[in-house]
Amino acid sequence: MPVTAKLSLLFYEKLGEQVATELVEWFNSVDATYRSDLRELNELNFARFDAKLEQRVAGLRADFETRFAAFDAKLERGLAELRAEMDRRFTLVDARFETLEAKLLQRLETRIDGAKGQMLRWMFVLWTGNVLAILLARLFL
Repeated sequence: MPVTAKLSLLFYEKLGEQVATELVEWFNSVDATYRSDLRELNELNFARFDAKLEQRVAGLRADFETRFAAFDAKLERGLAELRAEMDRRFTLVDARFETLEAKLLQRLETRIDGAKGQMLRWMFVLWTGNVLAILLARLFL
């Protein structure tokens, strides 16, 4: 939006209407030229800025992708190590549990065998006592 320059009335009287009008038009054309040059320069600078910004964003994006890939690989390695350690410890716990279970079963079997022996002795004593009581009762009655 060009701004029309206006000169004082005295200026018009001294130079004349035609010269003053030409001078005003020349000022306006110079102003329009400077404005269009400034607009072109601003657009050029913005295009360069935009290109540099795009280049830097692409560089940052590549850097982030590299870092995320490295972090992902490190995380996967850590998880694999953790899984291996957990598997190793679970195997140890299973082995200890199986050993403990075998010992408990052996103790239980030993106690059951001991209880069976005691029950057989008591059964023999009771049956013997019953048979003797029946025989004595038959003999004396």
